[in-house]
Amino acid sequence: MTSELVALCLDAHDPAGLARFWSVLLGWDVAVDGACAALVPPGGAGYRLGFVASREPKPGPNRIHLDLTSSSDGDQRRTVARALELGARHLDFDLGPGERHVPLADPEGNELCVIEADNRFLAGCGRIGAINCEGTRQVGHFWSEALGWPLDWDQDEETAIQSPRGGTKITWSGPPVAPRLGPDRQWFELATAGDLRDEVDRLVALGATRLDQETLADPDGNHFRVGHRA
Repeated sequence: MTSELVALCLDAHDPAGLARFWSVLLGWDVAVDGACAALVPPGGAGYRLGFVASREPKPGPNRIHLDLTSSSDGDQRRTVARALELGARHLDFDLGPGERHVPLADPEGNELCVIEADNRFLAGCGRIGAINCEGTRQVGHFWSEALGWPLDWDQDEETAIQSPRGGTKITWSGPPVAPRLGPDRQWFELATAGDLRDEVDRLVALGATRLDQETLADPDGNHFRVGHRA
């Protein structure tokens, strides 16, 4: 039995405030629980975005960022303008020939991209078109097996997977992979309906490293957590 992706979690100095920023951009509902906050997708299906209180500074670029889709050129411009009004900023980033996405950073410096409307690769994926990760081809194949999501792309060391139900893709850019800078500030939360020990053993057999009872590292060293499905 495979695990289910239940959340992408992010460290935040102001979890509730950062959740509100993302709620406006995505149209997802906010749920605040003490020092943590979460965004719940419409209808409650799929993964959440979790914001976990942390005072650790951001040491450099994240290894994960979100790609937001656009329905039109005007929608892309409006999304960028709204993000800037809410406290985002432009990133000084050299785009390649023909690239028309807009790189931004949210109020706490987490990178994101607002993708052009005619991007066919992310067509039909929803508001979050992709969870865009630094990573090797090996880690893309690991996560395909871990989640039971088929490979949607596997070319030139780049990989992408997508749930059989559709929705957000998870992509890995291939080498060179940016170095890990201190503790992970973003991580996947998984849940299993089966025996937790059996699931951890399965993930280890696929190439994960056990760090403690519920925390593992994928083949690229990125930490993730697995627990029982509620």
